[in-house]
Amino acid sequence: MVPVSQAFEATRDLEKLLNSILQQVVKPQTDRVKEVLEEATVKIDDLGLYLSDKRYLIVIDDVWTIHAWEAIQLKLLEVPNNCGGRIIVTTRIETVADACSSASVTGHYIYHMKALEFEDAKKLFLVKTFGKMDADYPKELKVVMGKILKKCGGMPLAIVSVANILAGYRSTGSKEKWETVCKLIGSSQMESNPTLEGMRHIVALSYNHLPHELKECMMYLSIFPEDYEIDTKRLLSRWIAEGLIPEKRGWTLMEVAESCLNELLRRNMVVPRIGHDGKVESCQVHDVLLEVMVSKSLESNFVSLLGGQYTGMSYDRIRRLSIQGDDRKPGGKQGPTDSEPKKKKMMGRRNSRHALYGMDVVHVRSLSMFQVGAGNSNKLLDHLDKFTLLRVLDLEDCEGLTDDHMKYICRLYLLKFLSLKGTGISQVPPQVEKIEHLQTFDVQGTQLKVLPKSVTNLEKLERLLFSSKHGWEVMWRLPQGLSKMKGLRELHNAILENDIEVAKEIGKLEQLQYLTLYIDSYNIDNTEVLECFAKSLSDMHSLRSLNMGDLGWTSILKFLHELPTPPRLLRYLRMTGEIGGRLPHWIGSLTCLIEISICWALLSGDEPFGVLCKLPNLKSITLDGKYYTGETLIASTGHNFPALVALDMAPTPSIAPFPRVFKIEAGAMPKLETLKFGFDIYEKSIVGIEHLTNLREVEVTTSKSNSSASRALEQLKAERASRPESKEFQIAVKYD
Repeated sequence: MVPVSQAFEATRDLEKLLNSILQQVVKPQTDRVKEVLEEATVKIDDLGLYLSDKRYLIVIDDVWTIHAWEAIQLKLLEVPNNCGGRIIVTTRIETVADACSSASVTGHYIYHMKALEFEDAKKLFLVKTFGKMDADYPKELKVVMGKILKKCGGMPLAIVSVANILAGYRSTGSKEKWETVCKLIGSSQMESNPTLEGMRHIVALSYNHLPHELKECMMYLSIFPEDYEIDTKRLLSRWIAEGLIPEKRGWTLMEVAESCLNELLRRNMVVPRIGHDGKVESCQVHDVLLEVMVSKSLESNFVSLLGGQYTGMSYDRIRRLSIQGDDRKPGGKQGPTDSEPKKKKMMGRRNSRHALYGMDVVHVRSLSMFQVGAGNSNKLLDHLDKFTLLRVLDLEDCEGLTDDHMKYICRLYLLKFLSLKGTGISQVPPQVEKIEHLQTFDVQGTQLKVLPKSVTNLEKLERLLFSSKHGWEVMWRLPQGLSKMKGLRELHNAILENDIEVAKEIGKLEQLQYLTLYIDSYNIDNTEVLECFAKSLSDMHSLRSLNMGDLGWTSILKFLHELPTPPRLLRYLRMTGEIGGRLPHWIGSLTCLIEISICWALLSGDEPFGVLCKLPNLKSITLDGKYYTGETLIASTGHNFPALVALDMAPTPSIAPFPRVFKIEAGAMPKLETLKFGFDIYEKSIVGIEHLTNLREVEVTTSKSNSSASRALEQLKAERASRPESKEFQIAVKYD
């Protein structure tokens, strides 16, 4: 499912849209497995061919122009599909719907969405207000509830928005508040003729009832373009850097920011995407709600928008500048007409000059650039030294950023957030140490191979995110002086080399919560390095997430057995590499652990279940690569796993011959809901799946010619048919 923004341009956005589809239909692999297999990745140009022999359902959401659909259609439908593949397009515009409906096929292919019937609208309202559709509620609210639902006109977004307000007024005695909200909704025009303006009015009510600090956090989302998927950590870090998050005694600023986001989620103000660990990985804003946020932001001069549909806007004083695309080309749409949405005709004066020229940027506190071509990027980036008061510089995926621009960036001494993610930079100068207030430094997906040692002088840095386009194994090789980075909370993609002092210094990072680190076993020839690092891991009392691997495919991770004490608060643990045939015994004491991933560990016997089965909060296990050396892996009766709901045993094709049998005994994994299992070139089988009484989904990865997979699928279907309807599970098949 992929959205199409109102500002969609095929030359700029088509590749990204197709890539989003590609990522959803092609099974993802771990970075290390990708390198080992050296498999040819399905290219975007081959997407139609890749889908030609598969059954699929693709939803292209919110298409605004015929031109956009034609560009998408050309790539998706160039190869005939006879396997039942279908594409659904949603649009607000009748002519676009006509263009999407094939004239060569008989039948009516356009479905006009209808407003909810009253009873369905009531169920939705009760769920969002009282928690369930058959909830008991004070009878005094019945009449006013009916009035509210009529005014909402059966529009789900309107219903949810009003429910958000009233969810805090559910007890007896709340009738007066409900009646006040009912009056604020306005006339009953929505009942007979739902309009977009009426929708905006109701959505604005939901915003107006937010606490002050949440209003600013919500308005801040207008910085991002329509349909933009906002990474959660990126958003929270920006909120903090902008000073939008108040201090709270006993809480870190990140914890307060997380609570603000959770409150917006609870009120349905943003749409979340949930990860395997149950955390919100990213979020989006509904189009109508975004229009309201843009309106509020421009009216209060909270955000200034330029480029794309905001071309020609000018502002008296710019505080937060968001550039959303290039200027319109000559002959294109230059300004709003009376029929265009109100957001395009609001605050700010239209300026006939180029949007990137003549701006007074002395007051700009944050600068963000989205979908701006290299030419226009350079016109602004060449003058970065004029943005002297910048706190936030977010240039993620910005075209045109070069190493020459880094000299300007290193002069922005007040920066707290700096993202160069996905840009073409290949060098960070030593002068980066002068950005002494920096809290977030994101250089993921760049051309960098190293970072200057002077980075260790950034004592206020909390998040350092590094990865390189030159390969997964290119990481930041930790230098001496690391212990000066007292504020560090997240460190991603680092390498520990043959340096005892560095191994000791890691343990002095007392605030560190997230660590991804590989050990350079090619070069470590001193056992004292590993002893010191083991001691450091034991001292990291704040650690929540540990992702550790072996860079040299040796058995160096055996040192983990010698940890004096483990980081007790670990919630996520990933280990990649041989570990001596068994898991460290201390893993069984990690009572906070929610998710564990084990790759290439060469386990045997009762491993891994024997160690993990007593963990009270463990919800997810992933086993990949050559994780096991025995013929049969048994989940025995004693492996009761009090919280486990997901088990992923889908090995990488052609490199994971064992186990060949996965056997489940009665009483094992009683709460398991999702099971993923891979059938590669070897004969494999699942035995005892009938004992997984809480199973809801089975995902099988195989090739079409695999006979053992075919037998397993028949077994699964027979088992599903024998269960009561309430206990049936879904079966999904992925072909590698």
